[in-house]
Amino acid sequence: MSFELEVIATVESPFKEKFGIPRQPRLVNAACSKIVLKDKFNHPDYVAELTQHSHIWLLFLFHQNLSQGYKSQVRPPRMGGNKKIGVFATRSTYRPNGIGMSAVKLLGIENESGQINLLVEAADLLDQTPIVDIKPYIPYSDSILTATSEFAQHQPDASMSIDFSDSARQSIAQLPATEYPKLQELIVQVLQQDPRPAYKKNKLDEKQYGIRLYDLNIKWQVTAQQCLVLAVEQESIPDA
Repeated sequence: MSFELEVIATVESPFKEKFGIPRQPRLVNAACSKIVLKDKFNHPDYVAELTQHSHIWLLFLFHQNLSQGYKSQVRPPRMGGNKKIGVFATRSTYRPNGIGMSAVKLLGIENESGQINLLVEAADLLDQTPIVDIKPYIPYSDSILTATSEFAQHQPDASMSIDFSDSARQSIAQLPATEYPKLQELIVQVLQQDPRPAYKKNKLDEKQYGIRLYDLNIKWQVTAQQCLVLAVEQESIPDA
């Protein structure tokens, strides 16, 4: 049997590429995103009384991975990338149906000249991710206090020290806060997750990395368990 899913919204997110996106929701609470309702779903009736709930579930498609297929076993980063386990025992983005889910904080609902947007905090979603369903988070049912996970019971360590070069600080200070909300805090929280490959964690690494947030290229390097933000550069827009 096969079914068709209808996209009800898309995400406007500071994360412009997969590298650097936190591996789970609510790890980077400085990330503010919009869920932009589409077509017939862009109507206040669909979200009436949704603000009675502090958090919502977003069901979405791993749209950039759908054409790449999947395997029965994967190597979870939390296990160092060294052990294969069943894909259904993980939250791998490469899945038979390419569906993901994230529980996020609902900050509010805005109506911009008829465009309905949900404002959410700490989503782990790539910009332009298709949303296929929205559901309220129900605390008594969705929070299971006795739940266990042998390899992902606790939030990953995010204690790596993050520092900024003088030029990076100056660049951030010159950017409008309305267009880049909580930018320095966002950079810190993203880099504290150490988005490098799992095998490089806790190792010296002379390589210079870059992460795209908004239209910015964040250049950084890890040395002796300290991460230094080298530069914050606006990406040039090619001539039409």
